Amino acid sequence: MPTRGPVSAVEVQGLTKRYRGPEDGVLAVDGIEFCVPSGEVFGLLGPNGAGKTTTIRMLTGLTRPDSGGARVLGLDLARDLPAIKKQVGVVPERSNLYNELSARENLIFMGQLYGVPRDERGERADELLHRFRLDGKRDVSFGRLSKGMKRGLTVAAALVHRPRLLFLDEPTSGLDVVNARALRALIERLRSEGVTILLTTHYLEEAERLADHVALLVKGRIIAADTVTGLKERVADGDAMVEIRYADSGGSDRVQLHREDATSTVVAALGRAQAAGREVESINTVQPSLEDAFIQLTGLSAEVMLVEKGGR
Repeated sequence: MPTRGPVSAVEVQGLTKRYRGPEDGVLAVDGIEFCVPSGEVFGLLGPNGAGKTTTIRMLTGLTRPDSGGARVLGLDLARDLPAIKKQVGVVPERSNLYNELSARENLIFMGQLYGVPRDERGERADELLHRFRLDGKRDVSFGRLSKGMKRGLTVAAALVHRPRLLFLDEPTSGLDVVNARALRALIERLRSEGVTILLTTHYLEEAERLADHVALLVKGRIIAADTVTGLKERVADGDAMVEIRYADSGGSDRVQLHREDATSTVVAALGRAQAAGREVESINTVQPSLEDAFIQLTGLSAEVMLVEKGGR
């Protein structure tokens, strides 16, 4: 199990990155600040183009920030990058493994890059192949694996040196339902083992299920950062919402209740249902979701989060 580190595994102060181009270029990340508590899953949540990947690239030393700084595992990002890299694992959105090498060879090679002692690399590779249920594919080249297996092996490669902190960039993007579910279960297990995880995602339900804390990133700026529960409580504001489900078609309506006129609102909704000849099956209180919080706090629709990179 990873050793206990600082209270905050990541502390970001004023990170800014502008990509040069015609005229002023693109301000990808605009002075963001947030903290990632040790031992938690932290979700950096936002639509594609929000600056999530750029943030990961800065925190892992792949891109130099224009201004601002960060401390990662108590170390200064600008001064202590080599020491930081020995303690973190990175799973990019696109795999960094080699198509021509076998699953086991890739893990051994990554162990070499991460400084795992020579006499431990083979044993560690076999442990990870077993953990990811890839024992039977150990000698199969990476290029011949299924998409789900490739994603699993890429995560395994990032764990070969037993990092204390794991960066996951859009971990389930492009995976089918079964493989996405398996990867989310793995993330939950890693958290239970004490690994701190910073993941980026544009899937609201994924962030709500996995993350302890979330930061909403839109156009390079942090709009809000809190626990998932805290963000939902911000938009609840003492009001409630009820879901009225109908027996005839299985459909439902949601009605926002304000404290001063809650009873009359429900009565009016039931009156409309009766006038339309619809039989009410149930009435239940509904708590705000992370999607509700995202919409209210960012002013964006949930649909903007469904757009994949490349406009799909």
